[in-house]
Amino acid sequence: MQTKLTRWVSLLAVLFSAAAIAEQDYDLPVEHRLERLTQELRLDADQRTKLEVIFKDQHEKFRLLHEQSHARMREVLTPEQLEKWEAMKKRHQATKDQHRPPNQPKY
Repeated sequence: MQTKLTRWVSLLAVLFSAAAIAEQDYDLPVEHRLERLTQELRLDADQRTKLEVIFKDQHEKFRLLHEQSHARMREVLTPEQLEKWEAMKKRHQATKDQHRPPNQPKY
């Protein structure tokens, strides 16, 4: 029984670690993500070029979706809620900026 529990805990730790790494990578600029993958996966030039296209496409799609979602939210929220939401977004951005490496540009 203890062995099964230990295995489950280990499996969950690995899964959460992988998810955390993937989430951290998502917030990185394309160049940083490519550099990290190039080093860790030993990508060749062709693979790197193809992944760069994929990541840039993904970034643009997420940006558009983000803008569309925010526009729709503005239609639903009251003026008071909008004011609070804008303040929440500013606090969130300030927290992100505090944890951003000095050489990483804002997006």
